[in-house]
Amino acid sequence: MRKGRSPFQDAPLPGLDEAALPVIKPETAEPHYHGHRDRLRERFVVAQGKLPDYELLELLLFRSIPRRDVKPLAKALIARFGSLAEVLGAPVARLKEVDGVSDGVAGDLKIVEAAGHRLAKGGIAKRPIFSTSAALIDYCRSTMAFAERENFRILFLDTKNGLIADEVQQTGTVNHTPVYPREVVKRALELSATALILVHNHPTRPTSITLDHAQAH
Repeated sequence: MRKGRSPFQDAPLPGLDEAALPVIKPETAEPHYHGHRDRLRERFVVAQGKLPDYELLELLLFRSIPRRDVKPLAKALIARFGSLAEVLGAPVARLKEVDGVSDGVAGDLKIVEAAGHRLAKGGIAKRPIFSTSAALIDYCRSTMAFAERENFRILFLDTKNGLIADEVQQTGTVNHTPVYPREVVKRALELSATALILVHNHPTRPTSITLDHAQAH
C-alpha cells in the first residue's frame, strides 16, 4: 500500500456543526483573580486606611501566594483570630493551623509584624511619649497585646519624656509574671532614666494592657 495522506484525515463528521463546538481556552489564560488583584491595588491607592482588615491582609498575601485566589484565606484568618493585628501577632504554630498557611506564608506575616513594631518604636522615639495617651497605648498594644504569655515591660524615659529604651524585663505564664523592684531600679540607674512606664499584658484578654507610671529619683 502506498504511504500518503489519508482520504479521511480532514473530512468532517456527518451532521457535525463546527460552529456549535465549545471554545476551549488555552491553559495560559489569565486566572480570574488577577483582575481582582489589580482592582484591589487600585482601591488601596485611593482608600488606603479605609480598606477592611481582610482586604489589607489579601494585599499582603498577594506577595506570598502569587498564583492563587487568597481572599478565602484572608477571610479565614480574620475569622480565626479576629483582626489583622491579631493575625500578625499570632504565633507561627497557630497560623499554620489554618488551611493554606505554609511556612513561607507564616514567615512573611511575621516579617510584617516585626516591621510594624520597628515602625511604631521609631515613631514614638522621635517625640515625647506623653504627647498623646492614645499614641502610648497604641504603641504598647502593637508590641505586646497579643503575646501568649504575660510580659512585664518597662519604658525608660528621659527628662523630656522621650523614650530611652523599651525592654521586656520578665516573661511569665498566661496569667502571672514576676516583678523584681531591685532589677527595675538597677536598670533605671544604668540608663539614667528619670521616669518609668511599667506595662504588662493580659493574654486571656488580648486587647487589654495595664500601664503604671513612676518617677525615678
